[in-house]
Amino acid sequence: MLEVQKFFNVLKENEVSLFTGVPDSLMKDFCAYIEARGLGTKHIITANEGAAVALAMGHYLAEKEFALVYMQNSGLGNAINPILSLADSEVYGIPMLLLIGWRGEPGVHDEPQHLKQGKVMLRMLDVLGVPYCILSDSMEQAKREIDNACCVMRKKEHPYALIVRKGTFEPYKLQKETETDYLISREQAIKIIIDNLSDKDIVVSTTGKVSREVFEYREELKQGHGNDFLTVGSMGHCSQIALGIALSDLDRRVCCLDGDGAIIMHMGAMAITGKNAPSKFIHIVLNNGSHDSVGGQPTAGFGIDFVEIAKACGYKITMRAENITEIRDTLDFISTNAGPAFVEIRVNKGARKDLGRPDISLKQMKKLFMEKLSE
Repeated sequence: MLEVQKFFNVLKENEVSLFTGVPDSLMKDFCAYIEARGLGTKHIITANEGAAVALAMGHYLAEKEFALVYMQNSGLGNAINPILSLADSEVYGIPMLLLIGWRGEPGVHDEPQHLKQGKVMLRMLDVLGVPYCILSDSMEQAKREIDNACCVMRKKEHPYALIVRKGTFEPYKLQKETETDYLISREQAIKIIIDNLSDKDIVVSTTGKVSREVFEYREELKQGHGNDFLTVGSMGHCSQIALGIALSDLDRRVCCLDGDGAIIMHMGAMAITGKNAPSKFIHIVLNNGSHDSVGGQPTAGFGIDFVEIAKACGYKITMRAENITEIRDTLDFISTNAGPAFVEIRVNKGARKDLGRPDISLKQMKKLFMEKLSE
């Protein structure tokens, strides 16, 4: 396994001077080390992977030094456009080092949403014309691979990818945790929300632990899973899935359970929801200021005003809640007033250690959900 400090030092020796991207669980130890270094504006957690590529380009243009862009392979889709239309050697020719977590690696157990991505990732890089190597877990070999990658980048003026397998990095604990002192956890908030919905109402939940907590609570209540669509992949898109349902079924309330990192990733979606204004659309952001599902790295969630942003985007109701009474009062108000409604609920970071995962196939869940919508 690679010691994160030595890995970082090799990168610095090769004139990698900016670290940016979207956190991934396979690189949480390396990301924790970077965060602990206190690099200021030399370490930027971006809204999405495409933005990280663009930031890396600006850095190279201004400083003539490389940036390292880290991402989960699911985020490669967000990065493809700026890689091909700007950074490629046939366009501007901007070198940068991509550090890509290989979720869904063939032969390695993973969640169903990662399997297809893992199967086709290397072929995607081949089609993109991005040279790559699978990063060794031996520091001596990894140094040679980084040296070679940077040599290729300088010569070809083109991005180069290092592929990170599960267990590549030694453990390193995040030194400065996002501190919160709110009255409820995310899971408590989810339970209150579900308890205040009717049997007819639909829930569309975002990627990661939010969907896992929704699933577990339905199991606890023995309610079945027909009312819920769990957006297990494609971070940042659950609100538009919910919008599509809401615009197709104007008589049914649709509740989107979003996360701060997810909504920031594709914040432009809020403008489209506000413009189309489905009256029974409820958009709830469970804001804990962190990428909780992949290591707890901070987001910009506590530094921006989601409620004012929603108001500017055209949501008819915009509110904030921080305790059980406020959540219930907010949901009561929404039930008797036309939306779309937007609610930010500030919650504490973290989840139960024994939090489970859905044990029903995604296709079976889709079938149950579509049957519910056809009622």
